[in-house]
Amino acid sequence: MSNQQWQRICAEDALCDNAGVCALIATEQSEQQVAIFKVGKTQQQVYAIGNYDPIGKANVLYRGIVGSVDEQIVVASPLYKQHFSLTSGQCLQATEVSVPVYPARINQGYVELFA
Repeated sequence: MSNQQWQRICAEDALCDNAGVCALIATEQSEQQVAIFKVGKTQQQVYAIGNYDPIGKANVLYRGIVGSVDEQIVVASPLYKQHFSLTSGQCLQATEVSVPVYPARINQGYVELFA
């Protein structure tokens, strides 16, 4: 049986538009660093992916630059500039590499992740 549930992370206004923050969440196995991004001009969406860059081997993805590549919303790692999809977690330059993706939402003014 899964113990996953929505976890309140922070107030929505703690996030900056088109930039990331890092949060520590509890999962079934351990605690994980998660990179959270609020993206969009008119209708904003919250995305959450693992913060660990498997190519640069460091917890840095929340410091990456948000953008788009071929209509995919991505973050560019600040280390070697690989692009990771914010919806699938897949690295666009090395498709065999990916980071975890966590369902995220804004609920009553708070950012919540399902983990």
